Amino acid sequence: MAKFNKIQGKGTKIIVGDLPINVALRKFKQKVDDLGTMEIVKTKMFYEKPTTARKRKAGAAKARWNKKLREQSLPKKMY
Repeated sequence: MAKFNKIQGKGTKIIVGDLPINVALRKFKQKVDDLGTMEIVKTKMFYEKPTTARKRKAGAAKARWNKKLREQSLPKKMY
């Protein structure tokens, strides 16, 4: 029981004050979106095998490289 009392979670504070609940909720959603909390939760929701993670990361790197090459290439001739 003593272990649970000593654990402190990291949290985000949003001071509502006299704001309407809709504005406070919008601020909360914006803060969560900025911190990237939902992306972390979604990625940790299911186990991803190490090989699948490597393939996903390699595919993303290849897509970034192809995008960079596309941006640097000369435009097609229009005639």
